[in-house]
Amino acid sequence: MRRLDTREPGFAAAFAALLDEAREATARVDAAVAEIIAAIRAEGDAALLGLTARFDGWTPASAAALRVGEAEVEAACAAVAPELLAALDLAALRIEAFHRAQMPADLELPRSEGVALGMRWSALEAVGLYVPGGKAAYPSSVLMNAIPARVAGVGRIAMAVPAPGGALNPLVLAAARRAGVTEIWRIGGAQAVAALAFGTAAIAPVDRIVGPGNAYVAEAKRQVFGRVGIDSIAGPSEVVIIADAANDPDHLAMDLLAQAEHDEAAQSILITDDAALAEATAQAVARALETLPRAAIAGESWRRHGAVILVRDLAEAAALTDRLAPEHLQIMVADPRALFARIRHAGAAFLGRHTPEAIGDYVAGPNHVLPTGRTSRFASGLSVFDFLKRTTWVECDAAGLAAIGPAAVRLAEAEGLGAHARSVALRLGIP
Repeated sequence: MRRLDTREPGFAAAFAALLDEAREATARVDAAVAEIIAAIRAEGDAALLGLTARFDGWTPASAAALRVGEAEVEAACAAVAPELLAALDLAALRIEAFHRAQMPADLELPRSEGVALGMRWSALEAVGLYVPGGKAAYPSSVLMNAIPARVAGVGRIAMAVPAPGGALNPLVLAAARRAGVTEIWRIGGAQAVAALAFGTAAIAPVDRIVGPGNAYVAEAKRQVFGRVGIDSIAGPSEVVIIADAANDPDHLAMDLLAQAEHDEAAQSILITDDAALAEATAQAVARALETLPRAAIAGESWRRHGAVILVRDLAEAAALTDRLAPEHLQIMVADPRALFARIRHAGAAFLGRHTPEAIGDYVAGPNHVLPTGRTSRFASGLSVFDFLKRTTWVECDAAGLAAIGPAAVRLAEAEGLGAHARSVALRLGIP
């Protein structure tokens, strides 16, 4: 864990090193992924069955066996404890309400000079949802990815989830039902992304693929982009916590470790203007790592990528946060909204001492699929807009074309595009 202090002469270089640190996987998997995609495109279901046997350790009898049937989903829902189903339902209701409020309205400008202009929103026809199945099962990711698609009006939501040994987590299946997923496929890795993008005899192609995964999944999404849309290339999780002296160090320690336990490459940073709080929090993290179930992962993340930054004041904290552009930002100060107003770059913000980031992961309502790796400088979290597209329209009557058409003719001629110019001129009777 790094300790930085803005008062120290070497701070600028140390902070720059923190910003430049590469946390993403460095192994080159592009060639391997390209081979997998090529196999799926050439051999379809046969390649999908072979790759499932190779990577997931079970041999489906046919491509039809890759699809999860309704009876299996029913059995999974029945196996989930009622209190877990209730928690899932609470989360789903809140996520749906927040995303429904995002839905935009079509636009039509008042007709001017015989010309009407507008913009229409429409949902994608089909999307693919990738759900990780490696180090943990994430039913919350199912809700966060599928519900905005359903709210947007997507008719077909096909979910792919790796199934080691052919088995799936019952809570993931229950979440898929609650979120409105229409198809569930027990496939994973780059082969799942390829199947969703290009289609096979069993799996129809989709228009967009969303959801996180390992390095192979991320690379596959990169390679199929253009054939389909994607949400983002997700990197390791991260949090920045701005805290003043009034905070409980044990609370801060657990908030930091809540991100660290995701992955050894995750990053947790505390920024504070109180030296005593900085020291007490570092000690609290050390104590907590003695008991956490995922202490090995969290500890490695904290040792390699964690940081505590001591600043002169909260204004300095805001400036540093904008440079970090974190995925998650917790503002735990007396007036969090005032400080938040000074910060431009963050994927999602959690305001006040009673708002840990973990509440946003599950039940708050806003999406937890967020830009990582400082990309919140230009990117936003998943929303209904990822499942909608815009179509603009123009309608001219004769008077409207006469009013604006001559300018189009002159501009087209200036660009040397004769057919463009004549297309308008002929309608206007211009020789």
